[in-house]
Amino acid sequence: MNTTYTVAGMTCGHCVSAVSAELTKLPGVHNVAVDLESKAVTVTSDGPLELDLVRAAVDEAGYELS
Repeated sequence: MNTTYTVAGMTCGHCVSAVSAELTKLPGVHNVAVDLESKAVTVTSDGPLELDLVRAAVDEAGYELS
């Protein structure tokens, strides 16, 4: 399943790495693809992810789910 989120505050490759690393830790996540220009983050997972878990992972990376 692919789900796309918008993450505010990302400006560089380090931002992409930080967000990807935190989201990859979530159970069932297989891949994270980030489009820095549009701030879109597409997560490939076994099934639907709880929005609170996604938000907490993005917050842990230092950014905000918008």
